[in-house]
Amino acid sequence: MKVKRHALILEIIASQEIDTQEGLTRALSEAGINVTQATVSRDIRELKLIKTATNHGTYRYTAGGAEENEGKDRYLRIFSELVTSVNAAGNLVVLKTITAAAQTAAEAIDNLQWPEIIGTIAGENTVLAIIKNLEDTDDVAARLKELTGKRF
Repeated sequence: MKVKRHALILEIIASQEIDTQEGLTRALSEAGINVTQATVSRDIRELKLIKTATNHGTYRYTAGGAEENEGKDRYLRIFSELVTSVNAAGNLVVLKTITAAAQTAAEAIDNLQWPEIIGTIAGENTVLAIIKNLEDTDDVAARLKELTGKRF
């Protein structure tokens, strides 16, 4: 079922401008596959779908497959839109995101491959980045804030 659903998702995003998980869930339902938003969120992550700008200023899901650096750039653009706060505590950096975006933000952080970051854990709207050394935590938090282009 999962393989069939993944194939259908790729077909849907290739033929329609789907810009939200809700829209993708609805399109799957219209095609006869009823899934939860949590399942769609996992599918998006597993398929490495990314949001890209359209010619008319909106965004849509597209399949990965471009060069690795281009994929990283896309994740960083998306990251800047998803993250709503960045805070350091001990050897941890806690990022808050818009609802259902934490896993995408965590993937973006993981793709940075910064040696100071051991790994990330993502929930629904919170990402926990674990920093190797306490001394690096504030620097990592500042760099992540800079990537968002926002002032928190």
